[in-house]
Amino acid sequence: MSAFQSVWDPIARFFPGFIAALIVLIVGLIVAAALRALLERIMGALRIDSALRKMGLEAFMERAGMRLNSGKFIGGLVYWFFVVVVALATSDILGLWGLSTFLNEVLMYFPNVIAAVLIMLAALVIANFLRQLVKGSVMSARLHAPKFLGTLTYWSIVIFGFLAALLQLGVATQLIQTIVTGFIAMLALAGGIAFGLGGKDYAAHIIERFRQHTEEH
Repeated sequence: MSAFQSVWDPIARFFPGFIAALIVLIVGLIVAAALRALLERIMGALRIDSALRKMGLEAFMERAGMRLNSGKFIGGLVYWFFVVVVALATSDILGLWGLSTFLNEVLMYFPNVIAAVLIMLAALVIANFLRQLVKGSVMSARLHAPKFLGTLTYWSIVIFGFLAALLQLGVATQLIQTIVTGFIAMLALAGGIAFGLGGKDYAAHIIERFRQHTEEH
């Protein structure tokens, strides 16, 4: 009887918690699936995809090999957020503290993912707007290469937004900062060399005129 009780007592204490964790898991998964379906319908009713297509995001998504479906994306993000919450509650009930710590860190990381997505979305919208603006301005001024300048503006902002999103996610922070610093230094050095080689005569002319003007007064 003593041996039987020593085996049965841990099982008896674990069984109610296991049943409660199972109920929480099942109900949580049902709620998460319902929220995903509801958000997909809401996003479809609001015609978010149509607005994003007008902003030029569909072509960018197609070049990346993805299909534009904001409802599915937002719904999936909310679904997995609730799945992690439910898994965290389940692990707490079962006393799996190591798993709970890991899942809590995952939940704390979710806001960074949302912020990174918003950064990329804003960068794409602004890049598309500025591309059209630069292209139209260059064509109105009758300058050369309006398409090239518009495309250069577009990709400059997209790359900047991508780097900012990576920084928000905490991915290779030091490497990205080094790359950005090196790129800026490269542009400054290239501009200095180009001006020094190609504009030295004009720079000397300006300095000479400034000297003459100073000496006259």
